[in-house]
Amino acid sequence: MEGNARTFILMAALTAIVMALGWMMGGQGGAVIALLIAGAGNLFALWNSDKMVLRQHGAVELTPAQGGDLHALTAALAERAGLPMPKLYLLPTEQPNAFATGRNPDNAAVAVTQGLLRGLNREELAGVIAHELAHIRHRDTLTMTVTATMAGAIAMMGNMLLFTGGREGRGGGLGAILAMVLAPLAAAMVQMAISRTREYEADRTGAEICGQPMALASALARISQMAGRSMNIPAERNPASAALFIVNPLNGLRMDNLFATHPPVEERIARLSAMARR
Repeated sequence: MEGNARTFILMAALTAIVMALGWMMGGQGGAVIALLIAGAGNLFALWNSDKMVLRQHGAVELTPAQGGDLHALTAALAERAGLPMPKLYLLPTEQPNAFATGRNPDNAAVAVTQGLLRGLNREELAGVIAHELAHIRHRDTLTMTVTATMAGAIAMMGNMLLFTGGREGRGGGLGAILAMVLAPLAAAMVQMAISRTREYEADRTGAEICGQPMALASALARISQMAGRSMNIPAERNPASAALFIVNPLNGLRMDNLFATHPPVEERIARLSAMARR
């Protein structure tokens, strides 16, 4: 409940930034128009983001026959979680990782990499699948889609203020420049805070679904260690999708560690260990 309340507050902060930028561009009417535009962008993203991200990562859908044990394992965990069976996809990369997507539990998908299937044992794999099912149950895929869309709208509006802010007299030229720089940065920080909050919640619920907190902890440790030694090319080309993965898929050659979308793996493992002791 605490995590949900924090997410609500952070989402409200993003909405406030959108409306503030709209006000600077066109007064009260501008604030309303900015909110409507952001809402329209969210509706488009809700219906198309899952297809887009799966296509970006070259995902291949697995039939029950192709999925084999993975399909049976996912079906059993989905039943325990009280969820419909999601579609399963395979990502053609050797980096061990996974993500969930879809606008609601009835239209959800879980994607795993080839490296994940090769690198984890069955208990660890169950922990990862349970974590992704937790995201689906919490509707985190919906939350992160809306967050990403609003953050993108804020960045666009910040740039537009260079041309409209000074002339309208709301904040002046200096205010427009500050908004162009600070508003997207603030939005990115809020987006990262939401992502980190949802990861902690998914770890907790995922551990409850699979019934083995330490299996998920072991999987996180193994994935984190192995992911740093391999390159996820589709993720590097589309860094906005990094927040979807269970562990940050980016290799850190740019500034990925400074603007991390995931909480430290060590802290996640510590929380799961405490949960196992309880």
